[in-house]
Amino acid sequence: MAFRFTGNIHSRSSGTSLPVSLDAKISHRIVVVGGGAGGLELATRLGDRFAGSDNVRIVLVDRSPTHLWKPLLHEVAAGSMDPNTNQLEYIAQARWHHFEFQQGELLGLDRQRKTIRIAAVVDEDGIEILPERDVPYGTLVLSIGSVTNFFGTPGAQKHALAVDSVSEAEHFRRRMVAACMRAARAPGEPGRRAEVCIAIIGGGATGVELSAELRNTAQVFSAYGLHHLDPQRDIRITIVEAGPRILGPLPERIAGQTARLLSALNIDIITGDRVIEVKPDAVVLSSGKELKADLTVWAAGIQIASILGTIGLPTNRLGQVIVNQSLQTEIDSDVFAFGDCASCPWPETGKTVPPRAQAAHQQATHLFKSLQRRLKGQELKPFRFRDHGSLISLGRFNAVGNLMGKVIGKSMLIEGTLARFLYFSLYRSHLLALHGFMRMMLDTLAQWLRRKTAPRVKLH
Repeated sequence: MAFRFTGNIHSRSSGTSLPVSLDAKISHRIVVVGGGAGGLELATRLGDRFAGSDNVRIVLVDRSPTHLWKPLLHEVAAGSMDPNTNQLEYIAQARWHHFEFQQGELLGLDRQRKTIRIAAVVDEDGIEILPERDVPYGTLVLSIGSVTNFFGTPGAQKHALAVDSVSEAEHFRRRMVAACMRAARAPGEPGRRAEVCIAIIGGGATGVELSAELRNTAQVFSAYGLHHLDPQRDIRITIVEAGPRILGPLPERIAGQTARLLSALNIDIITGDRVIEVKPDAVVLSSGKELKADLTVWAAGIQIASILGTIGLPTNRLGQVIVNQSLQTEIDSDVFAFGDCASCPWPETGKTVPPRAQAAHQQATHLFKSLQRRLKGQELKPFRFRDHGSLISLGRFNAVGNLMGKVIGKSMLIEGTLARFLYFSLYRSHLLALHGFMRMMLDTLAQWLRRKTAPRVKLH
């Protein structure tokens, strides 16, 4: 089963060998592309497993230098989480857990030479730090994740804000603070109160969770005197969902309970009405209604990175790489894919595994075992997805969700303290996979102390 790479790593621009530490004498190199929740967990566990091995090298490739658990981005956008204290440097994680990190965006795949091409890295001034280069692999694992899908809606990409990355979430937060300050200080029309209108396009988990966090942020801003707007009446938050209800993929009773909780927070919900245009200060709906919007957030859907459709692997209509139950691609057993970017069978339902964080975590755990079996020449076992339910966080106000599985035999609706605790535990489970029990507990304590000694949201 071992593969040996005997060539050099070359820069396309110069044609010369690059002084990188990918040792050509390593007999098998596992390259993981994508440092999201699943990809980073897999690289970390494999790095620990093969620490000190002369035959196996683990390499993680990602275009960003840092990692933040993606389900937390709505908290960054609302200002209730400081990304600087929660981001993880890939280089540091690689050093601690015995794998190699190569920064760069995936550009191409050569399955004959068993190499991937990754883009050059430039600094904020546009100066090249690392050149475009090839990275060899024995086993390739794709875990690229997803990005916002604007569905070709006129004006959406130009005027709506996405929260796919830390930089985008921080950009939205700064825009929101500025909008509140302007509204509080600008002269209003006689008899009319100043207000800030925020439209959230998409009633999925991201849109719903963001709306509640924004309501909390508005209250904190008012308490600190950042503006003199009424946080309930003057900060208007509206969720627009094209489907018949919010949280379409989740059970109807969860959606109904969440809608009632949002209504209590004075958050408006419009369903069954599609956005047909986004203007700089408004959103136009298919019903003909024009919704005033000082800020528009687009959380209506996801799409897979377009590069996957250009590298010669079979994909479905959504752009996901088609894999079998061992998570291998149909045409090349040396290439695996998992997480949002993979279309994996779910035989028990006749569907494919949903693009959710729990699925990526389960697949990373499965691949950790499978890749060890593969190196030993053993047969791979099929992946079985176990749906443990869903949780929706409404920030400090509440949480709601359902638990399901063989233990209780059915789906069970949960709310309040238990739901909030379980939601909190999801992120702690991710930290446990990355750092181990002791560091996870220390991080939990550090986060608790910060919340006790600092404002609940960023005020600048």
